[in-house]
Amino acid sequence: MKILPFLLLAILGCKAQNSKPSDFIPKEYIEFEKYFGDLNKDGLEDCVLITKKTDPVNIVTNRFDKKVDRNRRGIIVLFKNEKGYQIADKNYNCFSSENEDGGVYFPPELWIEIKNNKLFVHYGHGRYGYWKYTFRFQNSNFELIGYDASSNHGPIVNEITSINFLTKKKLIKENINDNDEGGEEKFKETWSTITIENLIKLSEIKDFDELEMYYY
Repeated sequence: MKILPFLLLAILGCKAQNSKPSDFIPKEYIEFEKYFGDLNKDGLEDCVLITKKTDPVNIVTNRFDKKVDRNRRGIIVLFKNEKGYQIADKNYNCFSSENEDGGVYFPPELWIEIKNNKLFVHYGHGRYGYWKYTFRFQNSNFELIGYDASSNHGPIVNEITSINFLTKKKLIKENINDNDEGGEEKFKETWSTITIENLIKLSEIKDFDELEMYYY
C-alpha cells in the first residue's frame, strides 16, 4: 500500500508532462484557431489559443434568414516548459463572433501573430485598412504596449496612427496628396504625448471592439 502514493505522483507527473493545448480549454468552449511562437524569450514554442463558446442560445437567424453562430471568442496564452504547458494569461470573452453583422461593411477579420517575443492582435478590414494591438509579457501579465492603424480608401492610405504606450508618444501621418491614386502618398507627421497611468492588461479587456484608441 505504501507504493500507491508514488504511483499516483508518477501518473500525475506523466499527465503534466503530456499536457497539450486543448487540455486548457474550458468546458462549453471549443478551439477556434491555434498559433505557436516564443513569447517569453526562452526559445520554446509557446501556444496561443483562440477559443469560442458553444452556447446554443447564441445561434441566431441573421437579417438574411441564415443561421449564424454569434458566440463570442476568447484567448488563452500558454507557456511551454519541460512538463508541457502552463497558462500565462487568458480572457474567455474579449473578441466578438466572426459572424457579427457588419452593416454595409463586412466584419473585420481577426488573426494573431507572434513575432519578436510579442503578441499581436490584428484586425484586417480589406480595402478600408487595418488596426493591431501589440502585447508583451511583463509584470506577470500581457500588457498593451503599442497600437497601429491604417485608414485606407482602396489602394490609397489616408492616415496612419502609431501609439507607443511605453514612451507615451503618438504619431499621426496624414496623407496630404489630394491627387494620390495609391503609392504616391505624401504624409504630414504630427507627434504628441499621451497620458496613461497604467498599461492595459489583456486579461482585463472586456471587448476589443470597445477599445477607444482615439482617446489617447
